[in-house]
Amino acid sequence: MPDAVQSVPTASSAQGPQDLNQTCSCITLDQRELARALETASGEPGFRDRIAANQPHLFSNVPVFLPAATLLAMQDIVAAIEEVAQSPAYRTAVLGWAPQIAQPDHGPKGALMGYDFHLSDDGPKLIEVNTNAGGAFLNALLAQAQTLCCVGRVQVADDSLVAGFEAAVIAMFRSEWRRQRGAAPLRRIAIVDDAPKDQYLYPEFVLAQQMLMQHGIDAVICDPQALTLRDNGLWLEGLPVDLVYNRLVDFALAEPGHVALRDAYQSGAVVLTPNPHNHALMAHKRNLTVLSDIAAMTALGVAPALAERLQSIPRTRMVTPETADDLWQSRRQLFFKPVSGHGGKAVYRGDKLTKSVWADIARADYVAQALAAPSQRMIRLDGVPTARKVDVRLYTYEAKPLLVAARIYQGQTTNFRTPGGGFAPVLIV
Repeated sequence: MPDAVQSVPTASSAQGPQDLNQTCSCITLDQRELARALETASGEPGFRDRIAANQPHLFSNVPVFLPAATLLAMQDIVAAIEEVAQSPAYRTAVLGWAPQIAQPDHGPKGALMGYDFHLSDDGPKLIEVNTNAGGAFLNALLAQAQTLCCVGRVQVADDSLVAGFEAAVIAMFRSEWRRQRGAAPLRRIAIVDDAPKDQYLYPEFVLAQQMLMQHGIDAVICDPQALTLRDNGLWLEGLPVDLVYNRLVDFALAEPGHVALRDAYQSGAVVLTPNPHNHALMAHKRNLTVLSDIAAMTALGVAPALAERLQSIPRTRMVTPETADDLWQSRRQLFFKPVSGHGGKAVYRGDKLTKSVWADIARADYVAQALAAPSQRMIRLDGVPTARKVDVRLYTYEAKPLLVAARIYQGQTTNFRTPGGGFAPVLIV
């Protein structure tokens, strides 16, 4: 088993991962250990209690089991996508529908990429690519706070990804800095989002800040409107900012409140990661119309063997006046997403569409993706077996895995409002 794969010592080989996801309902989360880990990492007493009060469905009590071969397949899909993204013809094609601000490449590759998968009987299905994927810092601690599982009364084996997460993240930020600034010293990172304290995942901003500071990098959390651009760089009040860890969902920095950050990025006054170029190249949803189409990739000169590695991506098409009738007729097998959307907002299962909503979709910029149903995780709520949906996120940097985690939910998309749901550790068997 490769180093990147988590492992669980098994007391018996009778149950595979699929069986465990249906039958294992024991609680593996050690709440005391999680509280201790969160308070130690944040440096804030009562940190876990505040999460429990404000984000009650952030963490699930149960793990998700995954075959080792599935994780390897996920990693191969990521590697293939990032290899395709280096093709000049592909870059020209996808940057053709990107805004002007996304055209220049300033060097950074994009911190903490997130590749989201649904699991099927014939392998993982990539449903989305994210450039500001949330949850990694929280999931790294969650994975360490697990105790017993249904495969036997054993401790979960050391996991190379979880164990190496902190070092890999610090190396990632230093690498992003060097790609644009070379050997200059990295002094301060700003973790930036709109009204950060109001964000659902604000607790992980605190964890990221503390991790950076533990490694000698000053870190601040701020709203982009607090930033000012001066002749000698980007500033937060009296502090110069070297690098911005960007958690905004304004991928083109087009909103008025982001003008200082936008101007600093365009002028090279700050290192921004992830940035508009990263999003345009890797995460724009229209890119999936190329990546899921072997003929389109072949036309761009992508080697057939490389294109074949992406065959499992659900076929994705743009909703246009020319395709609208066909897509409406086949809507029950499709999932519709806005090309500039995020966080599962304004997405629709085709079998739930009304004609009025379809009219709105047809007038907007949407993609239609072949429906890849999520797998299920059985949990117990008040003693009653209850089915929940699962997706798996692979966090990466430069196509290398940083962490793997799952989200358990009900409804159309992950929402962190599901009793028994939330982030869940992934145990590879």
